Amino acid sequence: MAVVVMGGGAKRAQGEPAGGTRRSVRPKAAVDYAAERVTGDQDDAGDEPAAPAAPRGPYKPRPVPPGSRVVPCAPDPEVPRRNAQGQLVFADHPEFTPRLTPAQVIRAGSLGGCYFNPRGGRPGIISPQGVAIDHKEFPASWFAGLPESMYISRKYNTSTNKHGVNAGTNQVAWETAGWIKPQDPRGWFQWYCRFYCGRRSEDDARQISRWNGVTGAKGRWKRALLNKIVNSNAAWDDGTISPVIRQTLLHWAYEVNEEDVLMHAR
Repeated sequence: MAVVVMGGGAKRAQGEPAGGTRRSVRPKAAVDYAAERVTGDQDDAGDEPAAPAAPRGPYKPRPVPPGSRVVPCAPDPEVPRRNAQGQLVFADHPEFTPRLTPAQVIRAGSLGGCYFNPRGGRPGIISPQGVAIDHKEFPASWFAGLPESMYISRKYNTSTNKHGVNAGTNQVAWETAGWIKPQDPRGWFQWYCRFYCGRRSEDDARQISRWNGVTGAKGRWKRALLNKIVNSNAAWDDGTISPVIRQTLLHWAYEVNEEDVLMHAR
């Protein structure tokens, strides 16, 4: 299973997914699984912290342009319940159990900060002038208080990523590999944002299968990280253990926790 994460082309260590190992000194944020937010410093430039979420109101879908295939996201979509392992539970797709909401992925520091810029990162082949993606399609609360460099940067910035490394390939590689479908031209995370907001499509089974191959119960990269943690006798949250894999899993809406490691070590 290849890793679909916006990133750089640097040489990788044996057993690591595509990406570099250059580390950032930026203070790292910690994901708060009890709420759809992230605690800790977001950037070393002194940006204001995210504004508190507004009280949830009645569902008011955003307008959709005529002919659009995108189901509008509610301004504040309901957060799915979590199971005992802290994983999100979607009643109609119990086989899909990410641990992070889209907002948590974005706020933690991901995808080089350029994912939601139509021309962010290396141009693709199918749409060299920019892919059809717009962060305004999604709830403003996902981006509230964040510097634009964390989500609509024109350039991929390694220092934006939580683990301070490049992780994965780029738009050209995704398109060449055949992973991109017209409904979600930016790839898996765009699909996940829309799925989280309530859209269901004929591509769901394929995308969920890809997620399972990366970080499901027997996911390749999840198991690789757990093996490294156990073999190194390291703490589950020791960021020096495979930062590239950790960043990769973050982009696929997952972070391992202590229970994951204990279960793997049995």
